[in-house]
Amino acid sequence: MDVLDFTNTAAIMGILRTRLTPVEQAGSLIDMVEGHQQHARQAAVLLPFFVKDGRLQLALIRRASTLRAHSGEIAFPGGKVDSTDSSIVMTALREAHEEIGLEPARVEALGVLPPVFTVVSNYLITPVVAYLPQGLGSLVLQESEVDELLCVSLERLIDPAIAHTEQWTRNGQTRTVYFYDYDDYRIWGATGRILAAVLELFKRADAPPVG
Repeated sequence: MDVLDFTNTAAIMGILRTRLTPVEQAGSLIDMVEGHQQHARQAAVLLPFFVKDGRLQLALIRRASTLRAHSGEIAFPGGKVDSTDSSIVMTALREAHEEIGLEPARVEALGVLPPVFTVVSNYLITPVVAYLPQGLGSLVLQESEVDELLCVSLERLIDPAIAHTEQWTRNGQTRTVYFYDYDDYRIWGATGRILAAVLELFKRADAPPVG
C-alpha cells in the first residue's frame, strides 16, 4: 500500500469520492440490505472529516452516561430517520446539528458506505461520509445525549497497532467485531464496523497513490 500523506487533503478526499457510493444511490444500498431485514428501523450517522493542525481528523462523540442504551460508548453523530427527512443525508445532517450543533451548511457529503445492521437494537444504519472544508465551527453539545466530542486523527486510526478483531457468536451466527483502542477510548460495535469500512477504502491495493 502506498504511504498516505495526511497533509494532502485534496488527494485523500479524492480517494473517498472515488471509493464511496454516491449519495444519490443510497436508497439502492438500503433496499438491498432491507430485503433481508424487513423490520429494521432506518437510521443514519455522519462521518465528518476536517483538517486540524494540518492533519485530517474525524469527529466522534461519547454518548451520555445517563442514556438507557449504549451509554458512554463512542459513536458517530446520528440517529433514526424522521418522517420529515427528505433523504438519508438529511437525517445525518439533522441529527449532527441536534447532537453537536454542526451547521449543515459547513458539510459537503462525499458519499455513503453500505448500511450496517445492528442485531440488538434492530437498526439499519447508513453511514454518510463528509468533508468540512471550513472545519467544525462553533459547536454546542446536546448534554442529554452527548458527554464529549472526540477529534481523532485519521493517521492514527489507520495504524494497525491500535486495532484488533474478535469472533462473536449470537443466536448461532458468528460475526467479526472490530475494536480500536484510541488513547483511553475503545471504539467498537456498529461504530467499529463503520470505521473499519471507511479505513478499508484507503487499504485497497489499487487505490491511487497519495502524495
